[in-house]
Amino acid sequence: MVDSYYHGPEGGQANEAEVAKFDAIAHRFWDPMGEFGTLHTLNPARVSFINERAALRSPSTKIRVADIGCGGGLLAEALVRAGAEVTAIDLAPGMIKVAKLHAAGEGLPIDYRVQSVEGLAAEASASFDVVTCMEMLEHLPDPGATLHSLSRLLKPEGSLFVSTLNRNFRSFMLAIVGAEYVTRLVPRGTHEYERMIRPSELAQWARQANLAIHELAGLEYNPVTRSARLTADVSVNYLSHLRRADSAQ
Repeated sequence: MVDSYYHGPEGGQANEAEVAKFDAIAHRFWDPMGEFGTLHTLNPARVSFINERAALRSPSTKIRVADIGCGGGLLAEALVRAGAEVTAIDLAPGMIKVAKLHAAGEGLPIDYRVQSVEGLAAEASASFDVVTCMEMLEHLPDPGATLHSLSRLLKPEGSLFVSTLNRNFRSFMLAIVGAEYVTRLVPRGTHEYERMIRPSELAQWARQANLAIHELAGLEYNPVTRSARLTADVSVNYLSHLRRADSAQ
């Protein structure tokens, strides 16, 4: 369950084979019954979690959001509809092309870019009220380094929202065996068990990036009813709200 199935925002860590693989299926991103159908179901719960904690619509100013690893733009479009001003980046050119075309058809002003998170941080350091990074860290060789770059994008009082997969027997059975081999909700090989991230590991990397976890919530998907909801159970898929350590009180 990832936005573009390719996530390698660090310039030197990009996997060209992954980019090519998901560029090839980018045209099916907006098919709710296709490979990305699970994301369509999860998205409202994710947006609700973000909006309730970051108030995306402000009466006085536009809330600036950076969506990192945006894929075809599912979350980015929802954030704009919620009232935010969105910059969305991905390293898969096919995904960005699809995202731009879909947003144009919907009349939504989104700044889409084929760009790394480090590249964006270099030109727009500490300029976003909200940064989102959905289903991405568990696909990277150095998630801690990426958290540093994400932290650099945040204004001092800003919020970072990360979704990822826990690493334990239950998550292995549901997210890999169940989702990839039994129900085939996502393509086989999408996730690697060793790369899944325990909340304690995320907290450790966050501290090293001057971030602190403010809140955790589970994200539960029901394949029978094709529905999703937020829960207190973070044993499989979970969302985290992080803030700068010096402002997370």
